[in-house]
Amino acid sequence: MAAVDARTIIASVRDGKGLSERQAKWFADGLASGAVSDAQAGAFAMAVLLNGLSDDGRVALTRAMRDSGEVMSWDLPGAVVDKHSTGGVGDSVSLILAPALAACGVFVPMISGRGLGHTGGTLDKLEAIPGCRTELTEEIFRAVTRDVGCAIVAASDRLAPADRRLYAIRDISGTVESIDLITASILAKKLAGGIGALVLDVKCGSGAFMKTAAGAERLARSLVTAANGAGCKASALITDMNQPLGCSAGNALEILEVMETLTGEAVNQALWDVAAALGGEVLALAGVAPDPDEGADRIDTVLSDGRAAEIFGEMVAAQGGPLDFIDRYPDRLPSAPVMIEILAGRSGYISGIDTGALGMEVVRLGGGRMRAGDRINPSVGFSRLAMIGDRMAPDQPLGFVHAANAADAERATAALRDAYHISDEAPDEPPLILDRIG
Repeated sequence: MAAVDARTIIASVRDGKGLSERQAKWFADGLASGAVSDAQAGAFAMAVLLNGLSDDGRVALTRAMRDSGEVMSWDLPGAVVDKHSTGGVGDSVSLILAPALAACGVFVPMISGRGLGHTGGTLDKLEAIPGCRTELTEEIFRAVTRDVGCAIVAASDRLAPADRRLYAIRDISGTVESIDLITASILAKKLAGGIGALVLDVKCGSGAFMKTAAGAERLARSLVTAANGAGCKASALITDMNQPLGCSAGNALEILEVMETLTGEAVNQALWDVAAALGGEVLALAGVAPDPDEGADRIDTVLSDGRAAEIFGEMVAAQGGPLDFIDRYPDRLPSAPVMIEILAGRSGYISGIDTGALGMEVVRLGGGRMRAGDRINPSVGFSRLAMIGDRMAPDQPLGFVHAANAADAERATAALRDAYHISDEAPDEPPLILDRIG
């Protein structure tokens, strides 16, 4: 049997000869242990970016990175499932879907991430709730999942350490865009959580990592094929991100919108519909519902009757948040000292939104990180945003800016105006769900 080392693996991928399971395991273990240097990791990532991997090679890399650390297993009286989004603006679906799935009888140990670039992070949003913790010990993570039905937490250092190393290398080596490496990175962490079914929300549009339908479909197919090949049932929905999904963008503001939807106080129909569609997919994958449509109906039921809201409150309390959050959420969430209404200034229809620019302005307001380690201000962002197709009068608001000071509010006002396009003709409203990859 030929020797396996970093040089021969890099050369094999560089020369288009592919990546075997044995090679993938050696390289992933070397990333985790330090036997692979930063230079070798960068060369490997560049070789993958330039030449790509076959389906088998992508599955091999995903499995190897998953197995580079601890792989959790569960002994629970129901299916263990999860959901992943490739990231967008105003996308708080995970916070609605996790408790809704738990209310349908499955268990959701959701390992989530923080904000990346212009996209918001589920963990940052949840931590906008005073006291709520997402850095949990494995013992507490397991207990919350078992007792409540869902938990939303940060990945442990023990899960997929090869991915953590390669992710940092990709960021500085110009290889972030590789579909193969994105696929292995997303799935390694998720599958290390011990799940049996996974639904993927692949965003497409001006506020998404994938701007085009072709790119989003390519990523969705790669994720579904690799997850299934690695032993986890998976399907994907490609969803629109040419405008914010919710009417708010910013951590506490999105939690407020989530709570209004869960409690029925002021339902955001787009958030509800995407959550129901994704939930229907994963309930069908887990064998809990006969098909995605029936699964979506079950999600609708637990959202309508308040069971999902109750479980969300239990999860928040179990993770250190207020015991009375469901009843007192408007009082419990932080609010920004400056709030400004931004008027349209002219008549017409909202015909387009630079959603990525809106997301970056939330980051600049302090709602995300310009550099690693930046402290987040959970109260800032945008609310009551107008959507594509809305008919505007000059004195109607495009939205509201929530800022820490007047200077930030003034800059964000200009950014919001620049992000919106108003036309005389009514546009076609973009569909929420563009495609399904199963």
